[in-house]
Amino acid sequence: MKLVVVSDSHGKADILEEIVLKHPDAAAYLHCGDIDAPQEYYPEYTIVRGNNDLFYDYPDYRILEVGKHRIYMAHSHSFSYLHRLEQMAKTARENRCDIFCYGHTHVAKDETIDGVRLINPGSLWRSRDGRAPSYAILTLNEENVDVEFIFLPQKKSKFF
Repeated sequence: MKLVVVSDSHGKADILEEIVLKHPDAAAYLHCGDIDAPQEYYPEYTIVRGNNDLFYDYPDYRILEVGKHRIYMAHSHSFSYLHRLEQMAKTARENRCDIFCYGHTHVAKDETIDGVRLINPGSLWRSRDGRAPSYAILTLNEENVDVEFIFLPQKKSKFF
């Protein structure tokens, strides 16, 4: 099963629409917060609240069941900076989740801690590690979770 995971689009509508058009075979589109837009603009996306989504009524987290997998989605800004990944892994385990999709850091990352796969798709707007903006494609089957990061063409700017 194919899932598209994005985060931190910060009101950039065109890229969210392009991603849906580019991946019509996806079973779901997950947005890990800081969408800066109302849900009705993006009915295809399952969204959680980011620290910039102050004016929208999104849940702070969601738990999704996909086959044998349980996915915990959150923006991650509510976890402390120190030991953030360990705290997220613990939260996932406490909720019987084997995958935690998150945003906030604007850095694409995929690692496993204590048996929990922690996946940050990066940011669709201004990554913070020098790489281009990105999102992730998760391919889930009964046993495996494969993650592919898609890095977008980076626009040159005299400011960033």
